[in-house]
Amino acid sequence: MGQLFMVGVDGSDGCRRAVDFAADQAARAGADLLLVHVIEWSRYEFLSPSEVAERHRQRERELEDAQTRLLDPLRDHLKAAGAEPRTVIRFGHGAEELCSAAAENNACQVFIGRRGRSRVTSLLFGGVAGALVQIAPVPVTVVP
Repeated sequence: MGQLFMVGVDGSDGCRRAVDFAADQAARAGADLLLVHVIEWSRYEFLSPSEVAERHRQRERELEDAQTRLLDPLRDHLKAAGAEPRTVIRFGHGAEELCSAAAENNACQVFIGRRGRSRVTSLLFGGVAGALVQIAPVPVTVVP
């Protein structure tokens, strides 16, 4: 089994730069690529039965939307360059789910784009990239 490079994707400009950088690094290393998108979703909400049913429908819509609007175009972009990336969509906290996906898929490197928030916003609210660097089980490359 070869190396696997994983890229956290969110549709931002930074994500696109991270995908291109990771694809270049994967081609040089002969590694496979895995694109992972996390839909932020709290598992700690209490819902009525009707809210649960609506939540299920909403999740289905979000899955389809993420696949067709985000992952399929990125996969097509990489295929045009000769790569054959796999894609995964997960629900939950961004950094935590990216760490879990890296561990479950035996990724040896994670790439993520920086969104370019202001320093104050980043200090107040944090970000997925900052949290990922703190808790990831493998090296993380943050692409500016």
